[in-house]
Amino acid sequence: MKLKMDYKWVALSVTTVGVFMSSLDSNIVVIGLPTILQKLNASIVHGIWIITGYALMTAILLVVLGRLADLYGRVRLYNLGFAIFTVGSLFCALSRTGTQLVIFRFLQGGGAALLTANSVAIITDAFPKEELGMGLGTNMMAMNLGAIVGLTLGGIMIPTFGWQSIFLINIPIGIFGTVWGTLRLKEISVKPVGQKFDYAGAILYCIGLTTILLALAVGDPLSLRNLIILGGGIAIFVAVIFVELRQKFPTLDLALFKIRLFAAGNLASFLNSLAFSCGPFLRSLFLQLVLGYSTLKAGLILIPMEAIVFVLSPISGRLSDRYGGRVLSSVGLVLNASALIWFSTLNQNSTLSAVIVSLMLFGFGRALFMPPNTSSIMGSVPAVKRGVANGIRMTLNMTGGVLSVPFSLLLMTLVMPYNRLSQIVGSTQLISSNELPIFLKAINHACLILGIIVLIAIIPSLLRGSKEQPDAITKKSL
Repeated sequence: MKLKMDYKWVALSVTTVGVFMSSLDSNIVVIGLPTILQKLNASIVHGIWIITGYALMTAILLVVLGRLADLYGRVRLYNLGFAIFTVGSLFCALSRTGTQLVIFRFLQGGGAALLTANSVAIITDAFPKEELGMGLGTNMMAMNLGAIVGLTLGGIMIPTFGWQSIFLINIPIGIFGTVWGTLRLKEISVKPVGQKFDYAGAILYCIGLTTILLALAVGDPLSLRNLIILGGGIAIFVAVIFVELRQKFPTLDLALFKIRLFAAGNLASFLNSLAFSCGPFLRSLFLQLVLGYSTLKAGLILIPMEAIVFVLSPISGRLSDRYGGRVLSSVGLVLNASALIWFSTLNQNSTLSAVIVSLMLFGFGRALFMPPNTSSIMGSVPAVKRGVANGIRMTLNMTGGVLSVPFSLLLMTLVMPYNRLSQIVGSTQLISSNELPIFLKAINHACLILGIIVLIAIIPSLLRGSKEQPDAITKKSL
């Protein structure tokens, strides 16, 4: 007897493979960054772009791809993303210089944008509203399983098989995901009739966002050159707003921000992403360069945090289905802030248990914040706009991620000169005893400010309102 799988589980299985692959790649790259820079004889600038270039490409394309998915179908673009990400992984492994690796990380980012812009929308289409939080929470489990596997395999594969292996591992997963998605996913979303793609808004949006992110992520963001670039990017983005307000079918649908649940949830997510995404980078520096842990040991220490998120995410999502996202998301932000503030107190004499406490707080906070917040945002918009809504949501989230590493370095340079900081980060050697106090102070200073930013994110999280009623809110707001 042939068993037929309910389509919602088919959609969840395919998107889960995509989330697992991207999470695996991200965590392996972060934990292996010092080794990659050393083996490629690359600079700290390459290091920043190996991480942020991927996120930058994803952030730039998400809204445009989300709009295209609404118009022409999500499944086709999602499967294309699998293929591009897999090819990009192969080219990353073949890189021989830091510049080549940065370029191919951009290609990976393009594939990731296609996956990210459509995965949550595909799940939202497939699951009934009363089960959406559970579906998204289960999907997040795969993200953390990928992180656990990445942190473990990274420490084993890099010294055993070389840094190239951390990209090659994506290839069989990507091939499986491409074939599985092509065979089993189906287009069930209703495409809007008579709507055209907004080329002017899309082009201006991409140029404006790219200019702003480059000004903030390349070099000293406070230099005259970067401030001029930033001003130009802001001017272009103001033009985008005027253009989009005049469009009948805009790429950047600003009307969505009239929905309080959508606007408040996205603001809280952006602030949390800006601060929380610095965590893996700062933790990696602390564990490897201060405490002297190996890549494997540093990866293993991070596993309890990911394990907590793995276990609690579907529970958190299910609770949000029943009680709404406001309280759970806000408690998650409190725990995230506490983790960053706790981490700001650690030093070279800190015990392993003190480090693990901060990581467990991170895990609890992330599990309580992400599924309810995402469910709250996506459940508040009409079905025909889920692609662009998810694009906006992920763009804000990814923009915070793009800015996180250069932002954390900027905070550290308030204590330690940038040139010396660059030399330390690009090395796999322990810091000298003379420089260790100031380097620790730089990390602690950055973590404290980041913790305060997460505390500020609690305000919009609480202002989102009580347990949401998506249909009523949508009709009233649009």
